[in-house]
Amino acid sequence: MLKDIYQKYYFEQNYNCAETMLRAGNEYYGLNLNDRDMIMVGVFGAGIQCGNTCGAILGAASILSMKYVEAKAHESADIKPVATLLVRKFNMKYGSTLCKDIKPQSFKPEYRCKKTIEEACDILEEVIAEYEAGR
Repeated sequence: MLKDIYQKYYFEQNYNCAETMLRAGNEYYGLNLNDRDMIMVGVFGAGIQCGNTCGAILGAASILSMKYVEAKAHESADIKPVATLLVRKFNMKYGSTLCKDIKPQSFKPEYRCKKTIEEACDILEEVIAEYEAGR
């Protein structure tokens, strides 16, 4: 399970929520990203550093992009429906996709956004399984 992998990146290596999701997803799904590639999602943490879209969601969306886009997103029949499913499931869970709305529901100073990342792992796996089953 993806959830079994994220802790080493979040707690042991101190990556933010988006970085953690992409690094764990890279390992779990064999995306073949290198360390330099994964730096690009650093800005997504803490809702793009300003409380906007949750970094865990953006990290999960980045994984979907790596899994379903061959060259260009607008040429991929898969990315829009799978991304829509991801966002829908986050909205069902939290009533929002914004960090500023999600954080009060799950953030604790002693473990930061642990619960949100765990939920993002579960949602991402569920989305991929549902999407693949319906293809």
